[in-house]
Parts: sequence; C-alpha cells; structure tokens
Amino acid sequence: MRGKRSKQYRKLMQSYGMTFGFREPYQVLVDAQMIQDASRFKMDLVGMLERVLHGKIKPMITQCSIRHLYTLPVPQTEKDPLILLAKSMERRRCNHHDLDEPLSTLECLSNVIDPKRSATNRNRYVVASQEEEVRRFCRSVRGVPLVYVKRSVMILEPMAERTVGVKEGIEREKFRTGLRAKPGKRKREPEGEDEDELARERLEHEEAELVDGEDKENGEKTMKKKRSRGPKGPNPLSIKKAKKEKPRTEGAPKETALPALADGETTDRRDNEMTVIERAADGVEPFMGKRKRRRKHKSGQLDELRHVIAEHNELSVAT
Repeated sequence: MRGKRSKQYRKLMQSYGMTFGFREPYQVLVDAQMIQDASRFKMDLVGMLERVLHGKIKPMITQCSIRHLYTLPVPQTEKDPLILLAKSMERRRCNHHDLDEPLSTLECLSNVIDPKRSATNRNRYVVASQEEEVRRFCRSVRGVPLVYVKRSVMILEPMAERTVGVKEGIEREKFRTGLRAKPGKRKREPEGEDEDELARERLEHEEAELVDGEDKENGEKTMKKKRSRGPKGPNPLSIKKAKKEKPRTEGAPKETALPALADGETTDRRDNEMTVIERAADGVEPFMGKRKRRRKHKSGQLDELRHVIAEHNELSVAT
C-alpha cells in the first residue's frame, strides 16, 4: 500500500470514529465471495484488513455465508481451505439457519446491519464484500465503511453522500453550540427507542446546559469590577528605609557627652574643659576642642642618655 493512500485511509477511519463512534477492534463482516477472491489472489485477508483500517479487527461471518461456501461447485480440496478460514472467524448469528436454503448475501447482511430499516449502522459494522448490490445497499445506510478487492488490491471506499451529510450536520451543530464531545464509555442504548430521537434529546439537553452556563458567566462578569492598571512601583523590599529623627525643641542646645577621665587625671581638668565647652555654647569663646598632649621626640631622649653616660664616665675616671 502506498503512503498517500494509507494516509487517506487513516484519516477516513478517524472521521468514522469521531462522527459515528467506531473504535478498535473493528467488527468486519466478511461475505463468501470476499473469502474466495482473497484465496485466489493468495492474500492474508485478516492482515490486509488491519493494514487498510489501521487498527485491530474482529473478523465476522454470517451463517448464510458459511453455507454458501459449503455449496460451492468446486472440488472438495479447494473448498476445505475456504471453510477453515471462515470457521476461524467469529460467527455472527443471522437467525437464518432454520431455513432449508440460505438467503442471499444481500438479504442476510441487510438484516444484520439494519434490521429495523432505520438507515443507521447501530452496531458499527465494517462491511467487506465483493458484491456490488451489497455495497449499493450499504451506501444508503449512514456510517458504513466499505472494503473490497480489485485486482489483488484492497480498497477502502470514501464516505457515501448520505454519510457525508450526517458528518457535516454534526460538525455544524458542534460549531453552533461550541461543544466538544468528551471521549468516554459508550452507553448501551435501549432497543425500543430510535437513534435519531436519542440524538435529538441529547442535543436539547446540551443546549439547555450551555444557556445556563452563559447566564451564570454574565452574572459573574457584572459583579466583578475592572481593575485600573498603571505603571508598577519599585519593590518595597529593595528600598532602603529612611532614618527617623528624634524631635527636639527649638533653641535648645545639643547635649554634649562628658569627656571620660584618663588614667591619673583629676576632675579639675575636666571641670576646666567643661567651662570652655559651656562658654563656646553661649557664643562667648570659640570651642577649639580638647587640647592634645605634647609628644616627646626620640632625639631628646637620646641626648639625655648620652649626657648621663658621659657623667658616669667622668666619675669613674676621677675615682
């Protein structure tokens, strides 16, 4: 199978899955003529069906089709492989085994696919048939994928016009309501009700829920006020905090700390310094600060040491 055709078949089966709920393993109804042609072209029927449908399949055959294989006008050696292949498939009961003669393929498959003549493929069958009458009937039923063999090539037919109309109608409904179907388990539908009525009730329920949701959203929007957005300020954690100054009375002089006493210093000297500070505060005399102690240089100490050594030498000589 070429890549372009394989891509088309994959997209086609995805459309069947989204629109009609097809899922793996696909239930494939095979007739007697399809088994004969697959054997004549030496094809792996199940493997080719899985490659065409892009998924696992469950091959099925009706009781009438098996009876058709038993009545083939061919030698028994050619008939036995066909019967073995048919028996390896799952048997779909068509309730025609009580009849003396099997029904035709068209009558049998039409009763299996659409027993109530509602033009719907309720059980989601894929039909693999070589008879043109069977394929023509299946095109009139909504949602029936058709497979046939032509010159040893297995072909998946594009959607019929009736199926395309249903697909477009469902897409328009989804676009109008703005809903998207959530994938989940498919519930079993009651046998007494028609599928169209169930779909109509489901759409009405979804529309009612949508209207209620829109009313709630409109009510919430009116309650909420729009916030005015402007330029944002700096991060308050990254700003240096301002220092708080202590309040003081006007005209009061600043308090000055008392100078500490040095080792061996009397309180008289500190009192004298305080009087100088007070006079400077009154404006009588400028305050020059604390007087520094005069430092003795090392050169004077050396001279005194030389003088003492010289006197000592003179005394030693005199003695």
